[in-house]
Amino acid sequence: MVTLNGHSLTLAEAQNVIFEREKVVYAEESMRHVEKSRAAVEDIVREERTVYGITTGFGKFSDVYISKQDVEALQLNLIRSHACGIGDPFPEMVSRAMVLLRANALLKGYSGVRPELIMRLLDLLNAHIHPVIPQQGSLGASGDLAPLSHLALVLIGEGEVFYKNVRVPATEALTKEGIFPITLTAKEGLALINGTQAMTAMGVVAYLEAETIAYQSEVIASMTMEGLEAIIDAFDEDIHLARGYQEQVDVARRIRDHLADSQLVTKQGEIRVQDAYSIRCIPQVHGATWQTLHYVKEKLEIEMNAATDNPLIFDNGRKVLSGGNFHGQPIAFAMDFLAIAVAELANISERRIERLVNPQLNDLPAFLSPQPGLQSGAMIMQYAAASLVSENKIYAHPASVDSIPSSANQEDHVSMGTIGSRHAYEVITNTRRVLAIEAICAMQAAEIRGKEKMATVTRDFFEKGREIVPSLTKDRVFSNDIEALNQALKKDWYPFDKSLQDKVTEMKGMR
Repeated sequence: MVTLNGHSLTLAEAQNVIFEREKVVYAEESMRHVEKSRAAVEDIVREERTVYGITTGFGKFSDVYISKQDVEALQLNLIRSHACGIGDPFPEMVSRAMVLLRANALLKGYSGVRPELIMRLLDLLNAHIHPVIPQQGSLGASGDLAPLSHLALVLIGEGEVFYKNVRVPATEALTKEGIFPITLTAKEGLALINGTQAMTAMGVVAYLEAETIAYQSEVIASMTMEGLEAIIDAFDEDIHLARGYQEQVDVARRIRDHLADSQLVTKQGEIRVQDAYSIRCIPQVHGATWQTLHYVKEKLEIEMNAATDNPLIFDNGRKVLSGGNFHGQPIAFAMDFLAIAVAELANISERRIERLVNPQLNDLPAFLSPQPGLQSGAMIMQYAAASLVSENKIYAHPASVDSIPSSANQEDHVSMGTIGSRHAYEVITNTRRVLAIEAICAMQAAEIRGKEKMATVTRDFFEKGREIVPSLTKDRVFSNDIEALNQALKKDWYPFDKSLQDKVTEMKGMR
């Protein structure tokens, strides 16, 4: 069970809620803060004070006063008019993450919503009811208005949801779970949609998948090294300590551990003096990606616990301030960096694939074919990887360098962070498939060299991988193999037994 308090939600806890569907509850102390800020909103309405979003219109209409008898209509109109999402829906788990993050942000107690609104969000999570939210339509400031409006629709009994693996009207799922729609009152519609939860939720899911494939890429690269009889000396700790990047040191150590008992890797001078950069510079390139992942993780965990709506209520209502915490620039940058960093894992992987299949670069059968000439083997697998890598270069163009004015130029600079987060996820999806191709080629090359000579860790990968992708004994529709291994990697399948890895590391330390 995960307890939300608006301040301490971690990526690990988010992962348990999003993917493991762990139950969520609220912290009592946080809810007391919520009650105090709600009382402040009710005082503003009762006293008919002019406060943005509570007794005024929105955006360019901020100077239009709204009487207290119209505040409920104002919030309802806001949600319906802003539900302008376009295109395919976000993956269901991203929608679940949005609900989680919105509830956590409201629990900070700065937003002025009623406790029952937050409890209704938690009801959706615990009943596994996930709003259908179109992916396109957000500028990333004033927050993710269009996507979050589709989330808010569900709370009032409108829109659609994913429920028990089926897309149904929200009222159908709510009725089956005994959850009643609510009527939004002063500020609640605005508090639900004025935030960065779409880009952040997409970013959380993207990051969790990126972290997994970063680890997987190191094991796959280790097996490629065996297939190419690579030189292990380039991974000596002294080299990497001499430069000083901890992530580079860590990658080199993990590669050494993966290959600790391999009989296929070589020493410098035994076969050649140096390997190509795509082998020799694995710690430097993969390590730089890890540096970026650490940056992205830090920004996501800040944003997951941030108050990002407007206005915010402080000092029990004595101070109500309009600001710009809904602006998604910090996450926009982080998502662009994530896309670039993960794209490089694909770039270097594709170059290793080329070294595995090109007969001018190795002494293996051309294109790893069982009958070179008659059968093409892995020739077009490299084409497919190259295509994905090139596509990634388009997605890796920074979304955050763009802006366009909106709301009659009142909102004249925006982040495009949601576009950045979606593009980062596309890069991750493509990169996983490139790694699947490298794994298929590396397994074949290692098998040709002699699987009995493989390291304990890589041999574990090989055996599990062969249960999914058979040996290349003749040409077949390799698309099926690529997708099967891709799906295995996506299911958080670590291509080695972690307890086995620990044992190998321990044995190495004893020698």
